[in-house]
Amino acid sequence: MHEMSLALEICRITEEQVGRETLPRVREVGLLVGEDSGVEPENLEFCLQALLDHPPFEGARVAMSLDPGDDLRVTYLEVDDGGSTH
Repeated sequence: MHEMSLALEICRITEEQVGRETLPRVREVGLLVGEDSGVEPENLEFCLQALLDHPPFEGARVAMSLDPGDDLRVTYLEVDDGGSTH
């Protein structure tokens, strides 16, 4: 099940982009999954959600878009800004 390895890498990328102290405020992880990427989208979503449901993420959602190509990439990270008006 290489989807778990991919899910771990997505979590690592998320941490790299937002910083470890911000991980509990990540609300959504956007992904683009190509139909020819060799990834089972349902399995990836299951593995990733299992990781995101626990600390340090505390319940972030997965938003997955399918594409006819062979890409697999993180397209965006939604972070709760704590109600800041800036």
